[in-house]
This record gives sequence, C-alpha cells and structure tokens, in this order.
Amino acid sequence: MKKIINDPATVVADSLRGLAVAHADILRVRDDPAVVVRADAPVPRKVAVISGGGSGHEPLHGGFVGRGMLDAAVPGAVFTSPTPDAVQAAVAATTGPSGALLIVKNYTGDVLNFETAAELAAAEDLDVRSVVIDDDVAVKDSTYTAGRRGVGGTVLLEKIVGAAAERGDSLDAVEALARKVVGQVRSIGVALSAPIVPHVGEPSFDLGPDEIEFGIGIHGEPGRERIPAEPADALVARMVEAVVSDLPYESGDKVLLFTNSMGATPLVELYLAHGIAERLLAERGIVVERRLVGPYITSLEMQGMSLTLLKLDDELTELWDAPVWTPALRWGI
Repeated sequence: MKKIINDPATVVADSLRGLAVAHADILRVRDDPAVVVRADAPVPRKVAVISGGGSGHEPLHGGFVGRGMLDAAVPGAVFTSPTPDAVQAAVAATTGPSGALLIVKNYTGDVLNFETAAELAAAEDLDVRSVVIDDDVAVKDSTYTAGRRGVGGTVLLEKIVGAAAERGDSLDAVEALARKVVGQVRSIGVALSAPIVPHVGEPSFDLGPDEIEFGIGIHGEPGRERIPAEPADALVARMVEAVVSDLPYESGDKVLLFTNSMGATPLVELYLAHGIAERLLAERGIVVERRLVGPYITSLEMQGMSLTLLKLDDELTELWDAPVWTPALRWGI
C-alpha cells in the first residue's frame, strides 16, 4: 500500500489542518473534538444546518461547509461515525434561537450518535431536529445499516437545505423541505476496485480483474450482485434502470442528474458515463434540467461511480441554483 500520509492514526487530524489553511476564508477547524465550522459562525437569525460522518468520503462533509450550504460538519475517523460529543460541539458552535437541522446518512452509528446529540441539545433548550437520508436503491439492509443507505443524495440535500436556511427559512420549513428532498432522490453505485482504509492497509474486499460490484456502498459494503465487467453503455443502462424504476421516475419528470466518482474514476470516464445517462433518460422522456459531475462523495481510492436522480420542481430548482461558496461547490457569488 502506498499513500501520501505520515501516521495512519493521525490521517484525519492532519487532513483537517490542511483543509483549514487552504480555506481559511470560508471555514475554521476546531480540535478535541474535531468540528469544521463556517468562518462566520454562528450566523444570526439563521437555522444552522449540520451534517457529518466518517472521514474518507471527501469532499463530503467538510468540503461543503460555507455560505449557502453547511454551517458545520462533524468528521469521524475513517469510515467511523463521529461521537455524540463532537456533534454536540458543532451544535454549540453554530446554533442560536432559530435552531438547527441535522442531516444524517442512514448508517446505524451515525443515526444513534446524531440522535443522542439532539437529545442533549434539547436538554439545553435548543430546538435541534434531524432528518435521515436513505437514497441508495441497491439493498434494503447492509453491513452498516438497518434500511437503505444514505449516499450521493446527501450532497444534493445539503445544498438545497443549506440554501433554504441561508435565505432565512424557519426550522419548520427547512425540516419539511429536507423530508421532501429525501422522498424524491434515489442513487445507485458500482465499484471496479476496493478502497484501502489507512489503518488496515489492504483492500476492503476482493474483486477480480473482470468483475464489478453492482450496488456497492460508500464504505465498500456488498451490493446487489457481482457481475462480469461490461462496456459503459451496458453498465450505465443497468444503473439508470435501477434508479428510474425505484421511485419511479416517469416521462415528463424534470430531474437533477448527479454523476459521481467514487475517488479513482477519472473525469474522462465520468463524463463518458454521464453522457450515456443523459441519453438514456431522454429516451424515457425524463428531462435533465440540472447536472453535477465530479468526485463529491467518495470512498478513498475506490474505482467506481454512482448515479443520483432528484425529481425537481420550481422550488428545488431555485434552491439548487442559489449562491453557494464552499471549498467544493461554488457558484453565484
């Protein structure tokens, strides 16, 4: 294993120090426990939007801290949920009378620890609520979850909810919007190779040179099935069918298509796959109105990709287009 690290035990802390100096105009990193917060936090008269989870999925979540998106992100160790006291520290650093919304990916540890933090905040008379995202259509239950996993849709949820909070929406409105997005977003992922967790030092699973794991999770959890490697046209068609048939999406629907690299898949392949997906959706009468392409929710150096569809209406489109200024997403400012 070759990685650009010093000590596997300090990978997250060392990375956060680099994030802090690279984007000092946008965010601050607080230590012990580690929390990434907006440079101007707490923002007066604003609902705080907080998310987090295990590290190794960058730029999720710390790369989405900033104006128009997250007020704070709580990083755990690699592929490990953050502790309740770290979530509580993020709440304390960002939350005022307007309250806070916690965006939680559906993994058992994340759900438990974020809910515990919300209960501790309530004991201090803070209005803190949580919304769980479970957009992965691949499997019902897996290694880390009861129910579907939270994956690529998390990026879209954080952007849209962050925009609503930035314009001054109430906590009731922001929570309702988050639940609306969760109900309208679906994802599927595939892996061509496994990630290597730094402190483990070897691939998380074995995959033959001519095999693809279809429906992979972002921690390397098993998918629906292991299939022979196939050309991009066939693989993307398989992925589109899995997502479209789940909601289902129908002819005339307007959508945001998010084509995501799991870390090692280069843009030349990602754009190729995105073009195929757009063509296949058009053949079904599904209109792609907004797009996002790139490595935005990754799994270390896993080679693979995911597709996410969000059904849009005028409100969601307006909030997606709203200004955002974070390390990883920037437009309109």
